[in-house]
Parts: sequence; structure tokens; C-alpha cells
Amino acid sequence: MTVLKTACALVALVAATPALAQAPSQDDLAALVRQQAAEIAALRARLDRIEGVQASAAQPVPLAPQATPPVALAASPQQVITPPFAPQLVSPGPADRDIGRAREANASGVTTEWGAGLPVFRSADGVFTYKPRGRILTDVSSTFGSRYDARNITTTGMRALRLGLEGGVGTHFFYQFESDFSENEVDVVTAFIGWRNKLGKIGDYDVRAGHLFNDRGFEGSTGSDSTPFMERTVVSTAIIPQRGFYGIGIMPRLFWKSGHASLTVTGDRVDGNQATSDSRTALARVHWNPIKTDRGVLHLGLWGFDEALASGATSLTRNTVIGGRFNGALRVSTGTLTGGTGTTGYGAEVGGYVGPFWLMGEAGRRDAHLDGGRPDFTSKAWSLSGGWFLTGDLPPYNPRLGSFGQPRVLKSIFDGGPGAIELTARYENLDYTDLLTGGRGWAATVGANWYLNSFIRFQFNVVHWNTDNRAGDFTGPDDGQTVGTRIAVTF
Repeated sequence: MTVLKTACALVALVAATPALAQAPSQDDLAALVRQQAAEIAALRARLDRIEGVQASAAQPVPLAPQATPPVALAASPQQVITPPFAPQLVSPGPADRDIGRAREANASGVTTEWGAGLPVFRSADGVFTYKPRGRILTDVSSTFGSRYDARNITTTGMRALRLGLEGGVGTHFFYQFESDFSENEVDVVTAFIGWRNKLGKIGDYDVRAGHLFNDRGFEGSTGSDSTPFMERTVVSTAIIPQRGFYGIGIMPRLFWKSGHASLTVTGDRVDGNQATSDSRTALARVHWNPIKTDRGVLHLGLWGFDEALASGATSLTRNTVIGGRFNGALRVSTGTLTGGTGTTGYGAEVGGYVGPFWLMGEAGRRDAHLDGGRPDFTSKAWSLSGGWFLTGDLPPYNPRLGSFGQPRVLKSIFDGGPGAIELTARYENLDYTDLLTGGRGWAATVGANWYLNSFIRFQFNVVHWNTDNRAGDFTGPDDGQTVGTRIAVTF
């Protein structure tokens, strides 16, 4: 009650202070009194609960029937104190403490910023940051027109189902971790720590170490949630190290005003096999924007990798997607290929955008080195892609990384606008025929993307594909169509 009396005295003192007596109206004074009375009532209720719980913990008290009005707290600690509420109705202590901590944090300046679907937490001093991450990509595809009935199927699948986090300490240290649960399996994807800093007048740099996503080609460096089509181009999926898109290692990157360069050295991706040595992969990429304005960019890029395979990883067999990820029968195949010692690959990128129009061409080659004096096996791929935003939005090109990211939608449907609507088209070609058992294929795709806002979109693709495999269950010339749709949420 001492706290209550003190609070009331403070209210009276404030009301009588000359500094506040600058002709406030009667309504203002009445509103102030009501506000202070409500705060005092809340303080008294909380004090009653806390003192009642503490007293009941110190000395057992027979519970009064729930219909009995609560007994006032005794002034003397020797008197028996009845809790003001039945035990099952008393607010638990930890919840009260959490509320108090939240209020203290808010008062101290801790901020929460809502961006792409989830909050970004920042400490009051700006030293610590934390943000949840995730993506949900749900696909449906249907294939028809093939002369093989086993290829004419309709399937569903989760292209990505990721949860993770990212954060930083100070201006230099940062980290990121994500796991993927698609296809009913748990898979560690991005997982690294990093350090970043300025580099004088040149620009800035960062160094990342851990499980790293490749920086290789335009679409090969674009996340699965940001690709303009439901599947990456064959340059990205075929001209690739044998270990795939990820590997454990280190990646320093240098950024300047009109481009960036990276160097990556990794072993295998995350696995549970420590009985043999890892394969070793060295990969480099550079991109340059010789023209960069508010409404247009010219993009040029080069990349390459060299891979030395471990003794237990000599298989070079490839079955590459050509008409949709979720039709396992629809692939361009090399046939069985073993006895590999390493691979070398390289490629080029050229494209850009002007206003709502974008265009990108990519080409790549991969030489697989074989043991026993056999000649190298060469894979070749190229693609040409383009898009047009009917709503006038700019393509989601990231000039810092030389890849696509999440768009900046001008008029979100949640603000009464149409969102962003994009039409896309692509042609891609893949050739494994340098090998006697190798096949070839091509695909032409038209599509549409509807971005409801910057992190929710619907995709629709129609693919006309053609394959000519020399090995496997589906040999000889074959063609058909695949229709696919996707609902994607990224945060």
C-alpha cells in the first residue's frame, strides 16, 4: 500500500505543479486523472497477485471455495493471507517476468522491423541482429504427349520447405543456417559464419566458412525461390561439380561499385561419411556491370571450376531435368559412367534489363576426366531467357551478386494494387552425345509469374520438351508437354 500512496501523492503533486498550470482545460485534467487511476489500478492488481502468491508459497493456506469473495491482504506478515484467486487462476510468475522483460526491452530501445514476412530483431545498441528465414515452394506438374505412357504422369511435390535463421554481431560478424524438409527428408543446406569489412576506396569484402551455396553462373547463383522459371536452366543443372550446389569450405568475396568476384574452395557437401577423403572443388566467378542506371543494367559474367574426385566418388552418371523436377522419368541421361577422376567446367553470362524487360543468355561446358587413358567426356549446354513485367515493375536483378532476388513490387495486392505480373520465355539445349551412351535434349518454356507482394507469388509454366536418349528405359526420340504450377512464399 506504500507504493499506492506514493503514486497517488505523485499524481497530486504533478497536478499542482505550476509548470503544468498553463491553462489546461477541465477535459484535459479529467483525462489525466482517469489515465493515472487506470495505471494505479493495474499496479495494485499486479501487486496483490505477486504478494498473494509469495505468501501462499511461504505458508500453506486452506483454499476458500471459488464462490467466496477474495479476502484482503493482511497488513501483518504474521497473519494468515488468503490468495486473491484460486491457484489455477493465478497468473504464473514466469509469464509476469516475461511481460516485464518485454516492457523493459521496449523501453530500452529494442526494435522489431517487419520486412519480407517475418520480423528483424535489433538490440537497442545495434550490436545484435536476428531474423528468421524460410521458404515454402509447392509444385504440381502434369506431363502428356510422350510416346512412353510411363512419362505421362501427374505429380505433386515440395520444391523447397526450409526453415532457418540469420543474424549478426556488430558490423563485421554474421551467420546463417537453413535446413530443408522437402521430399520428406531433412537436409542441411546453407550453414556458415562470416566476416565482412570495408576495403578502402575499392569497395568491401566478406569471407564465409561453412556449408556454402555455389556462386556459379547467373541462375546457378540464384536461389530456388527467386528463379524466373520453376526449374533452373540446364546450364545450371548440368555444367556443375559432381558434388552439386553445396560444399563445405571457405568463400572470400570482393565487391565494388560495378561488380563482384568470388573464390570458393570446398570439400563434399554435408554427409556422414568420414571413412574416405572428400573430393576437392575450386570455383571462381566474376561479374561486371559496365552499364548501370536506375532503369537499366548490362550484365557480363565468367565462371569456372576444377574438381578432383575422391577414390570413392568415381561415378559421373548424370540424369538432368529437362521438363520438370517432379517427373523422374523425364530426364536427359549420360548412361552409366564410372571411373571418373575429376571434372573441369566453365561458362559465360551476358544479359541485362531495360525498364520492365530483361534478357539473359548463358552457355557452359564441362569436361569429365576418366581413368585408364580414356578421353575426356564433354557436356555442353546453353540457354536464352527473357521476361516482361506487364505492371511496369523492374526485374529483381541484384547488381551486388549478379543474380536474381526477390522483387520490389510497386503495388502489392495487400495495398489495393494488382501486384506484379511477369511473362517469361526460355529456350535451353543440352548435349551429352560426346559419350556413346549419352543423350541430348532441348526445351522451350513459356510462363507467367504473379507476385502478390515481394515474398508471395504464383508461377505457371508450359514446357515443350524433346529428348533423345541412348541408354535407359526411354531411348530414342521423344517429345511432349509438361504443365506446372507453383505457390511460393519466401521470408
